[in-house]
Amino acid sequence: MATQNSDAPVARDTAGSIFEDWLGAFRDATEAGDADAVTRLLAADCWWRDLLALTWDLGTYRGPDAVRGMLADRLRPGALENLRVVTEFGPRRQDEVVEGFLRFETPAGDGRGTVRLVEEEGRWVAWTVMTELDDLRGHERAIGHRRPLGPRHASNADGSNWLDRRRASASYADSDPDVVVIGAGQGGLTVAANLRLMGVDTLILEKSGRVGDGWRTRYHSLVLHDPVWADDLPYMPYPASWPVYCPKDKIADWFESYASAMELNVWTSAEMVDSSYDEAEGRWTLRVRTPDGERVVRPRDVVLATGAAGEPNIPDVPGRDTFRGESYHSSRHSSAARWAGRRAVVVGACNSGHDIAQDLHEAGAEVTLVQRSSTHIISQEHGIPAIFGSNFVEGGPPTAYADLLASGTPWPLVLELAKDGVVQTAEKDAELLASLEAVGFKLNDGPDGTGLMGYALAYGGGYYIDVGASRLIAEGKIGLAQGAGLAEFTPDGIRLTDGRTLEADLVVLATGYRNMRETARRLFGDDVADRLPLVLGIGEDGELGGLYRRTGHPAFWFMGGPLAWVRIYSKHLALQITAKHAGVDTSR
Repeated sequence: MATQNSDAPVARDTAGSIFEDWLGAFRDATEAGDADAVTRLLAADCWWRDLLALTWDLGTYRGPDAVRGMLADRLRPGALENLRVVTEFGPRRQDEVVEGFLRFETPAGDGRGTVRLVEEEGRWVAWTVMTELDDLRGHERAIGHRRPLGPRHASNADGSNWLDRRRASASYADSDPDVVVIGAGQGGLTVAANLRLMGVDTLILEKSGRVGDGWRTRYHSLVLHDPVWADDLPYMPYPASWPVYCPKDKIADWFESYASAMELNVWTSAEMVDSSYDEAEGRWTLRVRTPDGERVVRPRDVVLATGAAGEPNIPDVPGRDTFRGESYHSSRHSSAARWAGRRAVVVGACNSGHDIAQDLHEAGAEVTLVQRSSTHIISQEHGIPAIFGSNFVEGGPPTAYADLLASGTPWPLVLELAKDGVVQTAEKDAELLASLEAVGFKLNDGPDGTGLMGYALAYGGGYYIDVGASRLIAEGKIGLAQGAGLAEFTPDGIRLTDGRTLEADLVVLATGYRNMRETARRLFGDDVADRLPLVLGIGEDGELGGLYRRTGHPAFWFMGGPLAWVRIYSKHLALQITAKHAGVDTSR
């Protein structure tokens, strides 16, 4: 426990006064550049997460010694200035925790933060601190009072209007983009939107025919598992009338509207077919196949935004060429209607496997699900509230503050806190889980008891959020083959590793995805991929591998993740790229 110290504020009753008192002492210590004084204001088991404000990196520091080490290297007089409480929302008391928000300035620009205070030995100290750079000075996002005036009624001297200039901007007939983003899913759109608002010319390459086709072409019944309150895209919230769980085609159309409304430059039906990087010049040369012919663009940076899950993992199974039916990876499943009255086997028992099995059953197919190992199962009813908590709910904090609270909870702490949620959800889902075990379905609690979050952060999958398939399995309406993997295809179906055979007209391989680094390898070659980290997994620094930060290649970045992640971290990635292009010294 922290010891009493004369530097500490005196506890008072209201959340506002408690937070103001603590911030006063924190302000004095930070503006003096006194790392020891700052550390004395922290809890014995404290966390500090810095998102570019002090370190120009994404980093998590646990415990007073680790925080003191970071501050000793980075905290100087003037590093954090003009600290002030945000009163638009908070400070507020949540059980035994007082949480509040602050703004400040750094030599690089404006910052924001969030702090959670707890009481130790009669004094209020910080349990978690998060400091983030919000805008880069001289390159502030063109929003709010910085938005453009817009075109005047009169045309330009050349007779062009807004639409003419938009078309010219997207054509790149006589210029090159500063950045090329590959993929127009949520990751690509959000980072491009932030880059554009920071003044960085950005082109998105999308191999599909329309923005949103990554969702639009997926299986017919797909609905998002995340609630609408967590899924806004930056700068453009969903209408208040939208359903809690959104159907895929509605999201796809919204993505298309977003690209238009945010004035993003997108080439659709455009596929990069070759690339090279000139280390001396610091530019890429990308050869792109488009409907109008081949184009060459030479950006300074490339962002790979094809999805954190990466490449479809298609196992090399003997006999597939002898199978008289049809087989494909789950990523290619679109509609189940043509399989009515026929036999289908789905290999893999996580989200995609369950959803596709349910889709096929509801279309009238006879379906068997092959579960090779155990699966973490939660119901949508009980599991989703446990994961998103009280921040992403109807009537919860405004999204900007919910995001600060989320990013102010370091990933290792997210996993620690998830364990209680796993236990509580399992108690509420007890009847469902028991019914699954009764038919031989194998369950687990996630890595080290961390449930869905543990799987999502490590692999991007490995779980199922039940929206109906579990009940169908428990009732025998979807067959279950548990405990064996796929050994080989036969002319009439498949043989499992334990010798069982399953007859099928269709085999869906819901066998997951390879790491996103392998997408980089396929598109950019070994020389680039071998310099890159694996994507996902929490590193020793407490941050996700590969995403939203420098990768080891000076001009290559990874972008991806669920909607809630990309809304938050697309800004941080864009800030780093913008700083690089502006020549900002980020070595401090």
